[in-house]
Amino acid sequence: MTSTTHSVDAGPVGKVPAPASEAEPVRGSDPSNGFLAKAALVTAVLTVAGSVLGLVRDQALAHFFGAGSETDAFLVAWTVPEVATTLLIEDGLAFALVPAFSMALARRGQGARRDPVRALVAATLPRLMLASGVVALILMAGAPALVEILAPGLPDPRLAVDCTLLTATCVFTFGLAGYCSAALRAHRRFVAPAGIYVFYNIGIITAVFVLAPRYGVRAAALGVAVGGVLMVLVQAPSLWRQLTRDTADAPNEQATGPSAPALMGSTLIATVLLFALCRQSQVLIERFLASSLPSGAISHLNYAQKVAQVPMILSLMLCTVTLPVVARALAEGDVKRARSRVERDLGLAGCVVLLGTAVVIACAPQLIQLLFQRGAFTADDTVATAAVMRVYALGLLGHTLVGALVRSYFSGGRATWFPLGAMAVGVSATAAIGGWAVDLWGVRGIALANAAGISVTAFVLLCGMGPRNVPIRVRRVLGELVKPVAAMVCATGFGGAFASRVESPFLAFAVGSSTVAAVFVLVLWALKAQAIEPVVRSVTTAVTSATRKLTHVR
Repeated sequence: MTSTTHSVDAGPVGKVPAPASEAEPVRGSDPSNGFLAKAALVTAVLTVAGSVLGLVRDQALAHFFGAGSETDAFLVAWTVPEVATTLLIEDGLAFALVPAFSMALARRGQGARRDPVRALVAATLPRLMLASGVVALILMAGAPALVEILAPGLPDPRLAVDCTLLTATCVFTFGLAGYCSAALRAHRRFVAPAGIYVFYNIGIITAVFVLAPRYGVRAAALGVAVGGVLMVLVQAPSLWRQLTRDTADAPNEQATGPSAPALMGSTLIATVLLFALCRQSQVLIERFLASSLPSGAISHLNYAQKVAQVPMILSLMLCTVTLPVVARALAEGDVKRARSRVERDLGLAGCVVLLGTAVVIACAPQLIQLLFQRGAFTADDTVATAAVMRVYALGLLGHTLVGALVRSYFSGGRATWFPLGAMAVGVSATAAIGGWAVDLWGVRGIALANAAGISVTAFVLLCGMGPRNVPIRVRRVLGELVKPVAAMVCATGFGGAFASRVESPFLAFAVGSSTVAAVFVLVLWALKAQAIEPVVRSVTTAVTSATRKLTHVR
C-alpha cells in the first residue's frame, strides 16, 4: 500500500509555490488525465473491495439471522450509521470540506502570507469533534424513543434499542473519518479514503463470525462500532503526515491572511447537512412504511438495495475523484474547465450506472440466489428480494445524477438552498407515492416510491444548473444520457431472455451479464455516444502499444 500511495497520491501540494496572480491558475493545479485515471483506478479497486466485503457482510447477516425479526431489529439500528455515512462521509461534510480545503490550497498557491490550510484545520476540527461527540451521546440516551419513531410496529423493540446503543458511537468516529477523507482528497490523496469501507466491513464481519453465536445480532452492532474506529485509524497517519508537511512548508503563521470562516461558513455547513439529511430521510420513510408489513419486509428491501446500489457506487467513484478538481478550478476562476469536467463525469457516470442497472434487472433472481440463498435465507426470500430489487433499480440513474449534480452545486464552496428544495420535492413524492403504493404492492410499492422520488429530485437539480454553480449545457447532457438509456433497455431485454434459458444460477448470471455488456456497448457504439470515446481511445492506445512492443521483441 505504501508504494501505491506514493505513485497515485503524488500531487503538487507538498510545497508552497511562488505567488501567482488571480487571473493565472497555479501551475500544476489541474491534474493530468493520467493522474485522474490512475486515481480513479486505485479508487475503483478499493471501492470494489469495500463493496464486495459489504456483500460478504450482508451474506453473513443473511446466513446467521435470515430475513426475520432479528435482522429487522438490527436494520432499524443500522439507520444511524446509514444517516451518519451520508451526513459525515459521503455527502454532507464532504460537500463543505473538499471545496474549503481546495480553496485553502488555491490561496496558499497564490501566496497567502498566513497558511489557510492550517487555519482551516484549527477552526473546524475541534468543533467537529465536540459536535459529533455530543450528538452520539444524545442518540445513545434517546435510543428507545428513536426506535419507537423509526419503526413503531417492530415486534422486538428491546433488541433494536440495544443495537442502537452500539451503532450510535459511529456518529463520532464517522465524523472524524469523513473529515480525514475530505482533507486527504483535497490534497489529492485517494488511497486511504477509498479504503475505509474495506476496514469498516472487516470489523463488522469479524464481529459477526466471532460473537454472533453468543450475542446474536448485537454482535453486528458491535462490529459497526469497531469498524468506525478502524475507518479513522486507517486515515489518520496519512493526514498527519500531510498536515505536518504542510505546516513545515507554510509561510509565517503570524502574518495576516484569509481566515477559516471565509473558507467555510456556518450557512454552507447547514445547507449541505440539511440536504444530506433530507436525502437520507428516504430510508426513514421506507423503514417506517415497511415496519407495518409482515416480518422480513425491511430485510428484503435492505438486501435488494445493497446489491442494486453497487453500480451506483461505482458510477459515482469518478465524481468523487474529480470533485477536488472541479472545486479547485472554480476557486481559480476557470469555469470552462469545471463545466467540461462535470459534463464528462455525468456522461461516464450515466453509462456505468445504466450498464449496472441492466445487469441487475436482467439477472436479479440469479444474483440474489448466488449471494444470499443459504442458511436462514430461503428460496422464498430470494423471490421476494429479487422482485424488490428490479423495481428499486429503476431509480439508480436518478440516484447517480443526484450524487453527481449536487457535487457541482457545492463545489464552489458557496451556500445554496436549491439542492435542499429539490430533495424536499423528491422526498415528498416518495412519501406520497409510498403511502399509496404500499397497500397495493407491499414492499415493491415502497421501492417504486424510492425510484420515483429520487428521479424527480434528479430532474429538478438538472434543470436548476446555472451560473451560480457550474453552468453545464443541460440539453447537451440530456441528449447524451438518452443514448445509454436506450442501450440499457435493449441490453436488459436480451440479457434477461438469455439468462432465463439457463438452469444453473452461476451460468445464467454469466450468460446474462455477458449478453448485457455486449449489447450495451454495441448500442452505444451505434448511437455514437460521446461517453465511450475516451474508453475506445484508451483501449486502442493500449492495444497499439502492446502490438509495437511485441513487434520490437520479435
